[in-house]
Amino acid sequence: MRIGVLDVGSNTAHLLVAEAGDGLPIPVSAVKTKLRLAERVGPDGQLDPAAVGRLAKAVSGAVAQAREMGVHELFGYATAVVRDAPNRDEVLSTVRDCSGLTLGLLSGVEEAELTFLAARRWMGWRAGPLLLLDIGGGSVEVAYGHDVTTETAVSLPLGAGRLTRERLREDPPSGREVKALRDYLRQELGEIAERLCWKRPHTAVATSRTFHQLARLCGAAPRRQGPLVPRLLRRKDLRDQLARLARLPAAERARLPGISKPRARQSLAGALVAHTAMDIFGLRQVTVCPWALREGILLSRLESASWWRERSLELGVRPPRPPVPALARLVPESMPPAPDFAPAVPDLAPPPPDLARAAPDLADVVPIEAARER
Repeated sequence: MRIGVLDVGSNTAHLLVAEAGDGLPIPVSAVKTKLRLAERVGPDGQLDPAAVGRLAKAVSGAVAQAREMGVHELFGYATAVVRDAPNRDEVLSTVRDCSGLTLGLLSGVEEAELTFLAARRWMGWRAGPLLLLDIGGGSVEVAYGHDVTTETAVSLPLGAGRLTRERLREDPPSGREVKALRDYLRQELGEIAERLCWKRPHTAVATSRTFHQLARLCGAAPRRQGPLVPRLLRRKDLRDQLARLARLPAAERARLPGISKPRARQSLAGALVAHTAMDIFGLRQVTVCPWALREGILLSRLESASWWRERSLELGVRPPRPPVPALARLVPESMPPAPDFAPAVPDLAPPPPDLARAAPDLADVVPIEAARER
């Protein structure tokens, strides 16, 4: 059975399709659609109409692709950029009307717990007590635990995109802006550091594209070499790169190893968060993990069906309509205007005429093989 996860983030909509094996999700396909929602966030945090239309178009295209790839169950969710928007109800309604898919909203703590599960499964038990760091566009997740479940899990509004918009307005930023941001990060991360000061992780692991790009910048193997190649990010190497990132404008940062053009503007903020977190938690290095939130959702689906039932979901499967593979339909018992988590799958009826127009241009959809970093 094929299952899919659609991750709507600040920069991309990422569709991951996997074959449900014996407790292990085997990746079949991964497709990214550029969104750059962070660039369309107003001063009050609202997504403007252009961003909402771009998102609806991308989700519609992802639903069509999932159907073509024979996906049986599709789970869609949006992260902080939508979750924290004052007009999120309007955004979710527009997406649902256009694509038929109701995007769920994960809380920050849920993101931390699911990402921790993925990291634990990837690293294995030999990793011992595990500390997780994840830097997104809108938030930062920190989690700690001995088992597959977390003992501590928090989410902080310290995402690289958010901090760039709010605190690094110049390009390149002034020395005063950089110092002020570092002081702010130490203050915000200090509380969680105090809570974890008596816990001694055996392994520190980092997920997210931000950490992958910073590791590449500091000399780690490029992503094209595959997920099984060990990758480390050392604090001293990152410190050496910080001054370089701070003095370069975004256009020149995009020429550096690992730094993609869409994320070049926020790469400095991401590096400041990463280095400050490693410093305040006393970490000399972190292991960069290829599995993160999407894989955590897939693992939760495979390991515990009750994980979905607890969110008031019922699964009903319609007979396939050859030659188009059928999608399972997830029917929530109730659908509040802005559910904390309500993954759903659109109706299996043929898409309305305007859905074809809503599909993304081929130029916007980038196969993961073609999106490897330098």
